[in-house]
Amino acid sequence: MAQLTDDCFAFGGRLMSVDDALALIAERLPVLAGIETVPLHEADGRVAAEDVTAGIDLPPFDNSAVDGYAVRHADLAPSAEMRMIVEGRVAAGQAGLTMAGGPSAVRIFTGARMPDGADTVFMQEDVTLEGTGIVLPPGLKRGANRRLAGEDVPKGGTIVTAGRRLSPQDVALAAATGRSSLAVRRRLKVAVFSTGDELAEPGAVLAPGAIHDSNRVMLVALLKRLGAEVSDLGILRDDRAVLAAHLAEAASAHDLLLTSGGVSTGEEDHVKPAVESVGSLVFWRLGIKPGRPVAMGVVRGTPFVGLPGNPVAAYVTLLFVVRPLLARLGGERLDAPLAIPVRSTFAYRKKAGRREFVRVSLRRVADGGLEAVKFPRDGAGLLTSLTGSDGLAALHDEVTAIEPGDTIEVYPHVVLYR
Repeated sequence: MAQLTDDCFAFGGRLMSVDDALALIAERLPVLAGIETVPLHEADGRVAAEDVTAGIDLPPFDNSAVDGYAVRHADLAPSAEMRMIVEGRVAAGQAGLTMAGGPSAVRIFTGARMPDGADTVFMQEDVTLEGTGIVLPPGLKRGANRRLAGEDVPKGGTIVTAGRRLSPQDVALAAATGRSSLAVRRRLKVAVFSTGDELAEPGAVLAPGAIHDSNRVMLVALLKRLGAEVSDLGILRDDRAVLAAHLAEAASAHDLLLTSGGVSTGEEDHVKPAVESVGSLVFWRLGIKPGRPVAMGVVRGTPFVGLPGNPVAAYVTLLFVVRPLLARLGGERLDAPLAIPVRSTFAYRKKAGRREFVRVSLRRVADGGLEAVKFPRDGAGLLTSLTGSDGLAALHDEVTAIEPGDTIEVYPHVVLYR
């Protein structure tokens, strides 16, 4: 694994904004993921390691967009019906024909190569059969229903740019231009731990004071959706030496270490001293709610992020802090998620200098617009506020108040982890 310096996250301020944190990630962290070549059927969801260009024109030849009759436009009467003989037939996959001299047509089918000399195709629905010939209506423009060679992508044109997370559409385009494999970034290896003596595995009988560990299942699922190769390393107890030993061991085989819980400053929060014993840690205390106690640092050359223990805070910070970090380490060009402008139905007050994410549901109103309805409770431990909402309304740092009718930005959940 590539190694980072222990001070790469160093920050001297007391409270860092989300934007400053992301700028620091982009500025100081290198791309850790190496490059490998995979067949097209394994490329979906991977990050392109290099620009990809088309080796051929797409389409590779002029072809018909419809079933019909190919003609030379110059042979048509400008404003009257035209009678023509049909001199041949060409279907998709057949070699092209060369049209003879004089007004004539070729029966042609969708995707078939245009006959040499032909430049226009009449749809069969518009043509009248008359004996062994056809009658063509007037008024069709030159080039109608013809696809030109290279009109989709010319030979040498860029079809994928480096850093793009590949979609099924990208894979199809690569296949259409003759590619059978693509160079992609290796999947990042992420180790995920939960911390806390109160945690039990899902399905276990709960002892007094215990709760089932839900964060780890959620984080692993989100990381997999974001393209990571995840090692689920279980629950770490509140013991500094045990925490330090497990983190140090995992650092040698992973690109990122991720924990949830134990990152605040209480007497039972042991992550900070454990990390500091095997690396370095700077508490960013991000200006974000929910999720302020986010810890970042380096354990033996491997980036470390400690997320809050409350599930909603862990969800928010993974998507708005860890996701950009993964993109940087994995060589992905990550555009900001698409927010939907909607009308608020609620009033809300917040402090300046802090970005807050409010759980909302969306509903269509009579004028066709969308309204955001706030989830009735705000607690960062309420998993039902995630399952019972459509997304997160982002209230930016400078905002201090929202009133009913104000336009706010909402990030649908499905957009955030797509």
